[in-house]
Amino acid sequence: MQKPVQSFTRRRELEERARLMRAAPTWPEQVLFGAIRGKRLGVCVKRQVVLGRYIADFVVPSRKLVIEVDGPCHALQRSADARRDRALERLGYRVLRVSADDVCRRLEDVLVRVRAALGQ
Repeated sequence: MQKPVQSFTRRRELEERARLMRAAPTWPEQVLFGAIRGKRLGVCVKRQVVLGRYIADFVVPSRKLVIEVDGPCHALQRSADARRDRALERLGYRVLRVSADDVCRRLEDVLVRVRAALGQ
């Protein structure tokens, strides 16, 4: 049995939520985007992109890479994050998760991880 196609209404709701999230990013998202925007890594990076039934923090479409910035609440939702990662992988994306704390305290280390993921 096939899964039902996502409704047009649900897609519009996700698009609107993504637009609001782009307008009010978290501090770690601002920091990371400041370091990777404008093809600073040699690729186009988009933020708050609807992929399937999820909104990804950052997407590098040309490399099919999703970068997720995980705040402290993600420690309590590991199984949900794993389901989300599997769903995104079924759409053809690889997922790189970085902690918000690392973005704020060890940005260069995060950028090394991002560059490595882009090189795969």
